[in-house]
Amino acid sequence: MLNPKLSELINAQVTKEFYSAYLYLDFANYYYEQGLDGFANWYDIQAQEERDHAMLMRAYLHNNGAEVKFGVIDQPNMKYEDTAAPLKASLKHENYITAEINKIYRAADDINDYRTMQFFDWFIKEQGEEEKNAEDMIRKYELFGKDPKGLYALNQELAARVYAAPSLVI
Repeated sequence: MLNPKLSELINAQVTKEFYSAYLYLDFANYYYEQGLDGFANWYDIQAQEERDHAMLMRAYLHNNGAEVKFGVIDQPNMKYEDTAAPLKASLKHENYITAEINKIYRAADDINDYRTMQFFDWFIKEQGEEEKNAEDMIRKYELFGKDPKGLYALNQELAARVYAAPSLVI
């Protein structure tokens, strides 16, 4: 049986992961509207990954005797002043999600819940990758995005991304 405090934290994280999916779909919508279908593809896939994260955490709650309680998912309400804005917002959001996952890990460590810590090891590694990807996107945009040919090439690179399901076994 999962500790009630951990159950509450993980349930809240499920909602945050679903919000992340909404946010990334909003980024994708913006890029589709700008004619940057490669950037949109990148964020469509990011949204799918975030939904997967939520579902993995949901399954973990179920598998450990905890009730699953869905929270309200806020509507993203960002205004984008330029095509770099979603990239920067993505990094800021990933930093926030990392901090939230670290809180869960810390709470599990405080009560010696090694199973939960082991489960969240994967998410900690994943967040390192997410932050690096967001930083790389900003760096590439700053290097190439202001030149039309460079932006076209970057858009083509992002269009080639394909979805890969997470490899975490619950």
